[in-house]
Amino acid sequence: MSDRLNNDTPNLWQRLLRRLRPAAAEPRRLTVEDVTVVDRPMLRRAVAGTVVGNLMEWYDIGVYGYLAVIIGRAFLPDASAGAQSLFSLGVFAVTFVARPLGGIVLGQLGDRLGRQRVLAFTLIMMAAATFLIGVLPDFSVIGVWAPILLIVLKLAQGFSTGGEYAGATTFITEYAPDRRRGFYASLLDLGSYMGFAIGAAFVSILQLTLSAEVMQGFAWRIPFLVALPLGLIAIYFRLKIEDTPAFQEAQDSAKRAADDAQASADAPKGVLALIRAYWRELLTAFVLVAAANTVGYALTSYMPTYLTGTLGYDEVHGTLLTLPVLVAMALCIPLTGKLSDRIGRRKVLFIGSISAIVLAVPSFLFMMRGEIWSTLLGLVLLAFPVTFYVANLASSLPALFPTSSRYGGMGISYNLAVALFAGTAPVVMEALVQMTGSSLAPAFYVIGTSIAGFIAVVVLKESARRPLPGAMPSVQTIEEAVELVETQEENPDLDLDELFPERLENAADDDGEAGARVEDQVEKA
Repeated sequence: MSDRLNNDTPNLWQRLLRRLRPAAAEPRRLTVEDVTVVDRPMLRRAVAGTVVGNLMEWYDIGVYGYLAVIIGRAFLPDASAGAQSLFSLGVFAVTFVARPLGGIVLGQLGDRLGRQRVLAFTLIMMAAATFLIGVLPDFSVIGVWAPILLIVLKLAQGFSTGGEYAGATTFITEYAPDRRRGFYASLLDLGSYMGFAIGAAFVSILQLTLSAEVMQGFAWRIPFLVALPLGLIAIYFRLKIEDTPAFQEAQDSAKRAADDAQASADAPKGVLALIRAYWRELLTAFVLVAAANTVGYALTSYMPTYLTGTLGYDEVHGTLLTLPVLVAMALCIPLTGKLSDRIGRRKVLFIGSISAIVLAVPSFLFMMRGEIWSTLLGLVLLAFPVTFYVANLASSLPALFPTSSRYGGMGISYNLAVALFAGTAPVVMEALVQMTGSSLAPAFYVIGTSIAGFIAVVVLKESARRPLPGAMPSVQTIEEAVELVETQEENPDLDLDELFPERLENAADDDGEAGARVEDQVEKA
């Protein structure tokens, strides 16, 4: 009898465990009330406000870059031409020095006070600083204070910009429905490159229609003064929108469970705690931003210098040749964002990194022929990887971080990478040309950074069509919400254990309790 009981014990254990399992609590499932149905009018206002803000940011970059020589003469009139150029380029670099600090400070505030408040502040600060550059007296009026105040205003621009892109991407990805997040987030970079193109076109029109004396005297200020009405329009949109549902949900959860250990773990983190908790995610984002923006700034900020200084084009052609390529690329960016919603972010980013590696050398070889058709073809080849890179950073990078630390994580990783690689790209590429004597040197710099970008994409977690970490699913209609709930068990884009971590804890507890009851039954048998 004893031997037979011992032989049957494993089967008896399994039968009892199956019999006792129904008594355990049902695992947590998704309900329609859990799903966020996007408020479409609010989403449209959120998109408009963030896109105009990004347009303003890059409008200023385009305007200052093309007016740098004139500004150098106005603020250091007694210096040599070389010193004036160094001063104007140095002032341009100042904005990138201030961006990491702005990203850290404003990112922390955005995770605590809310995305909408901080984004309204960054826009007000940016518009005011840009406008004040337009009315700033030059050296002939206030002497040495002119260049000093110009540097201060550029620092203010850099500080506000540090919180602008990180906040805008966080804001729009938290508002957008999961299945169309790539498309809506890509509209931010549509605004960015259109802003750069508008700024460059505005300056080109002034240079073509006005004399050099008029440009040097007052006309250079006009593009900066235009920033004020643009800023007022963007501020109007931003003041009309509420904070994101994901942020409000996180705040409400923290209030309901202020003393709970999990709520404490998910609360906004300080800088050091954030780095310790998410260093892998920060590093992945840093490398991707560095790779994408090296190519991006090669196309925007470096090309005018390369076309005029290295390839011998005049200043007007150096500007005008890039404009149609920038506009065409900007219009294609939403298409690649939409593509990522269909085939996945990683596949689109792989296209961006691989095409940068493959097309960099042919791109510069075509430009080196010195003919307009070949130069335009070379610029198009360089714009191709940028289109696939930047269209997906805005949707991929925020998905690396939970709601409570998303703004802060984006602020640190994005702005450090931009400061170290994007802001320095024109200087590094020009230095490589001078050191090596090869006009192909910038292409190899692009290849090197994109190899690192390829590795970052390999370790990147796919986020297309999936809820953001720390947030419930987001859809466009109530019908989608019902369908999502009905198909949740077989939906490959939903991980119920990730949405409801208590499922795993409850399952472990239930197994433990069931196991204990089985042991009691076996002992009695």
